[in-house]
Amino acid sequence: MEFTAGGRLEVRISGDDVGKRVSVRRVSEDGSAGRKFTDTVGVLTSWDAGVLLITRRNGERVAVEESALVAGKVVPAEPARRRGPSATYPELARIASRAWQPLESERLGEWELRAAYQQEPGEASRRGAVVGRREGFTRRANSLLPVGDPGVPLDDALDHVRRWYADRGLPAYAQTATGAEGAQELLCAELEARGWVREVTAELRIAALAPIGDLPDPDVEVVLERRPREAWLARYQRKGTSEVALKVLCAGPSVWFASVPGEDGVPAAIGRCVVDGRWAGFAAVEVDPAQRRRGLATKVMTALARRALDEGASAAWLQVEADNEGARALYDRMGFATHHAYHHYRAPEAAPTGPANRSA
Repeated sequence: MEFTAGGRLEVRISGDDVGKRVSVRRVSEDGSAGRKFTDTVGVLTSWDAGVLLITRRNGERVAVEESALVAGKVVPAEPARRRGPSATYPELARIASRAWQPLESERLGEWELRAAYQQEPGEASRRGAVVGRREGFTRRANSLLPVGDPGVPLDDALDHVRRWYADRGLPAYAQTATGAEGAQELLCAELEARGWVREVTAELRIAALAPIGDLPDPDVEVVLERRPREAWLARYQRKGTSEVALKVLCAGPSVWFASVPGEDGVPAAIGRCVVDGRWAGFAAVEVDPAQRRRGLATKVMTALARRALDEGASAAWLQVEADNEGARALYDRMGFATHHAYHHYRAPEAAPTGPANRSA
């Protein structure tokens, strides 16, 4: 990467560039063989007390001592993909939220608070009282989606969020993103400064849908249904089969469940797809450990992709955790590329007292 102007290294960034994507070079080693340098590219999230904090695409934050800085400049956003779909982070965040819908939601400006948990009889009438601590069905359905403007100062918004989840006996989570147009590197930095802790990082990947549907015809039977049968749920063991889980799984614009028949009535492989306009979202792709390496996950996704193509979709997305190497390798082969990283931040345990303000 070229940092020079007239043959000289130059630092062409300042504190005024916080929030912009930058590339910097710093001294990383000064030994007998001469100085060595390290380059870092990401969003400049702060420049305080002689230290720059830069957030990389995957959410990693890098501290750079100003005294070690030898070059730096503002750089444009990463070039658009030449193949496959294009989308901003806000578009994909809302698409993904509609594919994994909460049972209860509330708006705070443009932010969306989401919850999906088992509610006891009569609980709604005593909502103002703090209920016992509980965990909802997945962080995705039980977290703040802070896309856009909350309409109030950040600290007031976060206080409201923490009270809203405390009222429901739920931990307060915020789902944020880094590494794409419209992502939230600055918000991540603000959350961390206020003691919110990042617990999970995953990737949202996208691909053209037609190549997935054009893969060779499955040589096994793949059954597609609108609702999951008990056998499908028996294979889906990640979160159990509670009433809440079933409601979340079945919600969405156009939901399909796929299964490959297996032994003892339990499918050898399953999958879920939600069609929403041009997007088809894949989830819950699971294979019997004894049946792996037979290409069953690919066959399930191909069958779902063909149904989504029939409904007019042209682009695919899915979410995969950063440490799931097997799934990542499969999705690489199918043409999926990382669009952005997303993170779940958990609020500090001590929450503001008093019920959330419903008019906010």
